[in-house]
Formats: sequence, structure tokens, C-alpha cells
Amino acid sequence: MTQHLPHARSIVQQLGASQIREVANAGIGLEGVLPFWFGEPDEVTPQFIRDAAKQGLDAGDTFYTHNYGIPPLRAAIANYLSGLHQSIGPERVAVTSAGVSALMLIAQTILNPGDRVVAVTPIWPNLVEIPKILGAEIVKVPLQFGLTWELDLQQLLDALTPGTKAVFINSPNNPTGWVMPREQQQIVLEHCRRHGIWILADDVYERLVYGQQCAPSFLDISVPEDRLISANSFSKAWLMTGWRLGWIVAPEAIMADLGKLIEYNTSCAPGFIQRAGIAAIERGDEIVRHTLERYQAARDFLYQRLNAMPGITTPNPKGAMYLFFRVDGQTDTLDLCKRLVREAGLGLAPGSAFGPEGEGYVRWCFASSLDKLELGASRLEKFLQR
Repeated sequence: MTQHLPHARSIVQQLGASQIREVANAGIGLEGVLPFWFGEPDEVTPQFIRDAAKQGLDAGDTFYTHNYGIPPLRAAIANYLSGLHQSIGPERVAVTSAGVSALMLIAQTILNPGDRVVAVTPIWPNLVEIPKILGAEIVKVPLQFGLTWELDLQQLLDALTPGTKAVFINSPNNPTGWVMPREQQQIVLEHCRRHGIWILADDVYERLVYGQQCAPSFLDISVPEDRLISANSFSKAWLMTGWRLGWIVAPEAIMADLGKLIEYNTSCAPGFIQRAGIAAIERGDEIVRHTLERYQAARDFLYQRLNAMPGITTPNPKGAMYLFFRVDGQTDTLDLCKRLVREAGLGLAPGSAFGPEGEGYVRWCFASSLDKLELGASRLEKFLQR
């Protein structure tokens, strides 16, 4: 009798495991390690948001909801986005169980095996692995390292050839903090219109931009019929990483098909968590302002502190919550970050986690108090001196 050993399909076996998780798993549970590896703050979700979820539970809101989300939350999201961008109706909004689920749903909606997808990188690894799960081909256009991270726009346009199915753009960008200017967005949008290319915009960090209320967005300049889909999340701006709540804005023409995929993936986001989302959207402006002020102070402090260290070069991020800095002579940042955990009690994310173009760099999430950042910087400084 021939034994057929169990195994996952080949595409799944070939996926890269998260190196951020690999470093974190090496440090979680060790006493005294400072965790700056994940993209989350050191503050808990505000009380009024937690209270909204509790009230939902106390009211018995534990049943299935509509695939697209409860109407009050869809309306709140549409109203919120219309205030930031241009008028967006709730019929174009779908609530999802996390921003990463939104990205997977978007990919499932439009990508076929063999499709060509372009991504501006370095980028959060999920965004290049998701198309691979669906059998699509990824083509990378790397940002340029300098005083700030910048995009060679012509290089991106050259990559967006006729027949390309989609382009992934994450702005403000994780890990670099790059923010795509409005002028570049307009040129890319017009190019994609001519060639029928989808724009998949990861807008999770759009409120975490320094010196502006909101980052430039394709939602500002598009029309409802454009091949544009935006993914967003409650995680970053409202300090809700563990709640796993996000949303999609899409053309109305694909909403019915998107609804099928929500049903077959998660059916719906939990009702009591959606109640917390309503509270965040409707009452959370003060939280966003507080977060931005705190992060800007943290960014400025850590930027100056790291750039003063020999062997480190740090571009100044325009958005998001990370410094993505070069460490001279380092060609294996995964090993470097594991050593930092073991030898310095410092948890950072290896640049290689964001693709080969990230090798030689390290990501530091600065969504923490200045005291913690100073302690971490001192540990890094002593490690490098050794």
C-alpha cells in the first residue's frame, strides 16, 4: 500500500514565513526585552472604545451580522471618509475582520493565477505574499534610499505595462514612512486608467502623516467607476491593533462579488466589535491628534538619536510609525536582530522581512514613550560599540 504523506500545496510551501514573527518568537517571554518589532503602540485602546464593545456584549450583540457590516458602522465610515476625501456612499463600504483580511479579500476578488501584479517595495510582507497564494506573479519596484525614501516614478510607470493586472501601493509606507505625493498619484491613476490596471491602495496609515491632517489618497482624485480599491483598518490611528477590524472601499460594480467572498472567508465581523468601531470613528478625533503628537515627538527624538550613532544612516519618515535605517556592513539583518534580542534585550524587525531590497536595514517601531525609546537606543549603542 502506497502511503500518501500529508502536505500543503506547493505555492503555500514556497511562501516566506514572517521574519518579524521569527525574531519576536525568539524574544517573547524573555525578561526585560524591549519589544519594538511589531507595528503597534504601547498604549491600550481608549476606554470609551472598550466601553462601546462591553455595551454591545451586555446588549447581547453576539449574533451574525450583515456580510458588509452593520449599517451604522458603514454609514459612519462613509461619513468619515467623505470628510477627509470626497463624497463616498456607504454602498461602497464593506467592513472586514481586520485590515489584512481586507487585503486578502481584495486580491481574491480581482486576481487570477498567472496575473502580473506590481508592488512598490520595501513593503509589509503580507502584501507580496498574498498574490502568491493566489498564483499571481509579483514584480517589485523598490524605493530609493536617501535623506528620505523616494519613488522613481518613471521606473514604476515602466513596470506598469499593458496587461498588468494590478499595482499595490502602501502610502504612508510600512516600513519606510514614504508618502506618495499627490502629483505622482495623479500620474499613476491616469496611466492605470489608460491600461485598465487596478490600483490596490493600502491606506492603513493615512492618518499617521506628519504636518498634514491626512496623507494624499487616490480617494481624493478618483471617480467611483475607477479601478481603485482602498483597504483600511482601525488598528493604527485608533490604537486598536488587537481588535481585528477593517474596511474596504470599492467600486459599486464589484460589491456583490466581494460580499460572496466575505461570506466564504469570515461571514462577518463580530457585532460588538463593530460597535467599538462606531465609537472610534465618531468620537476618536482626539485620539488621532494625541497619537500624532506623541508619534511626531517620538520620531524626532529617535531620528536624532540614531543618526548620531556611527555606522547608522536614518532617513526621516514623512508618515507611519517606523524608522527604517541602514546599519553599515550588515548583510544578514535577521541574524543581527536575533543577536540584539539575546545580547541587548532589544526587539527590532529585520529589513530582510520586507524583501531582499530591505536587507541591510532594520525597522524600529517608535510608537512608544520617549523613556522606552531612550533605553532602547542606549542598548543599541552599547551593542554596536562592542
